[in-house]
Amino acid sequence: MTRGNSLEQDLRLLIDNEKYSDLVILCENEKKLHGSRAILAARSEVFDRLLYNGTKETQISFPKINSSVMKFILEYIYTGSIKKESLNKNNIIETFYAADYFQLPSLKEIILTTIKNADYLENYSPELLSKVVGIMPLSEDNILLNLLVETVSIIPLDTIEPDRLSIKALRYLLSCTYEKEKPFATPEYEVFRYSAILAAKQVSNDAYEAIMERLPALEQTKNSIQASNKFIPDYQKVAKELEPLVEFINFSRIKGQILTDIIEPLEIAPSKIIMDVYRKMAKSSNLVSGEIRGIPFTMYKFKESDYVWDKSACGSKLIIEDNGKVVYAPNGCEQHQCVRAKMPLNCKGIFEWSVIIETHCVNTWVGVCASENFNYEKWVGQPTSRALGTDGNISDYNGGRSNYCPHFKKNNTKITVHLDMNKKTFAFSVDGTKYKEVSVKELPSKLYPVVSLYRHARIRILPYSIV
Repeated sequence: MTRGNSLEQDLRLLIDNEKYSDLVILCENEKKLHGSRAILAARSEVFDRLLYNGTKETQISFPKINSSVMKFILEYIYTGSIKKESLNKNNIIETFYAADYFQLPSLKEIILTTIKNADYLENYSPELLSKVVGIMPLSEDNILLNLLVETVSIIPLDTIEPDRLSIKALRYLLSCTYEKEKPFATPEYEVFRYSAILAAKQVSNDAYEAIMERLPALEQTKNSIQASNKFIPDYQKVAKELEPLVEFINFSRIKGQILTDIIEPLEIAPSKIIMDVYRKMAKSSNLVSGEIRGIPFTMYKFKESDYVWDKSACGSKLIIEDNGKVVYAPNGCEQHQCVRAKMPLNCKGIFEWSVIIETHCVNTWVGVCASENFNYEKWVGQPTSRALGTDGNISDYNGGRSNYCPHFKKNNTKITVHLDMNKKTFAFSVDGTKYKEVSVKELPSKLYPVVSLYRHARIRILPYSIV
């Protein structure tokens, strides 16, 4: 390879190259890498403090960082970029931790964007959360932690196998959602049940099997409650393992009969907490404010085949292509027209979907519209719709506009719509950055996804993955 044509390519030659290095980097398990003291110090204040502290360091050790992760750090420090395809669910948390440790904010942003757009985020979020709480300080301003908490919160705990979520991760999840107005998918009884299962699993298989028999799923308690009398081996040890979780479980949200017939006889929940709930029940007939903490989360999962544009609700000059996934405005479409998608958004719950503006026009619009009194031959700014334009403005009911976010007038921009029909609000994410919620209370209760476009614009609809 000829040198001198590309700075990035030339600098890549220096990565872990003993010939051009004056520093040995010892990683986890004593594995060695090589680096340049001057380059490392110039790019990271942490390296600068470690290497230029009045001594001539020729070797430095990072026993908690493995060599493959350190190579990512070196790659970014030397070249300013990283091969995103090399990041996966097995190394991305450790790489983020290392980027945070070496104070490389731009690399952290790259990693966060990669995680948000990863197709494995939703399926592996319990494991990722367990990793993060195991190696990083727990703070409210940790963006990665917040992302994973939000993702795990909307997964029913009874669908997560006990070995996928650590007790420390569960405690952090419960502490972040305890008495908070945040979306949450799990009834409080199932929170207790899952916590007890995790606690018992730490003690022994016998304790785990006994808890599984003594604690039926919530659905099984709705017909009749038949408490098992199976003895729980080492129940005091189970209670001890459960202690860190109990303070973030609201037993007042659990039905009285379940408390008396199922939970109290286990003798693993503190008797004082149970008695306090009984006292409150005796004083108030309206103690239970709901079985689920925060905002009960109902995410409507449409089939992928539902994410198509509706030819029967489409401007006359627009063309629908690619089996309904794409709407296109040809040359003759000189004024904005609209098309709605086929998915009706007419239930209480949370709906989320995305569009990719593959080719934008002067101003392309993405939002929601009602099924009645909406004219698809005109611009989206009508009384029964709300939409975000690529100029960063939101249309209002009288055809006006209000500023919402920075403009994003470029091709292949991904817009995600977050519609909460419980609160009657929606928000938009633009290429992974989510902006504030906006009220849609004045709109009808039945809405549809809609876009507004003209000449040359091309928009694709697709399912939303939590990113």
